[in-house]
Amino acid sequence: MRCIIAGYPFDLTASEVEHAMSGTKPESVTGVSVQIGRRAYPVMQVGAVITRQDRRDFTAFEVTRAMKRLGFTCNPAPSPATPDPLSVNSLGSTVRSPW
Repeated sequence: MRCIIAGYPFDLTASEVEHAMSGTKPESVTGVSVQIGRRAYPVMQVGAVITRQDRRDFTAFEVTRAMKRLGFTCNPAPSPATPDPLSVNSLGSTVRSPW
C-alpha cells in the first residue's frame, strides 16, 4: 500500500513492517503506540525504522494513519497518573507527609 510519510511515498505491506520490527526492542511507550505482533511500539520508533528518516521529519499522526491503513491496532497515549486523593489538599497542592 502506498503511504505518504514526511512528504515521501512509501510502498509498505504489513508483512514488511512486521519483518522490519521483528529484531527491534520496543522503547518505552509514552505517546501513541502501535501493536505489532505481541509487542507495543511507539509510533515514532516504528516510523524511524520503516522510513529510515529522522524522527523530526515526520509526525506521529502520519505514521499512525499508515499503520491503521495496513491493519495494525494503534493505541492512544497513556493517560497521566492521577495523584492519590489523600495526598492532595483542597487547593490541589500535594501535601507532604510529616512521617
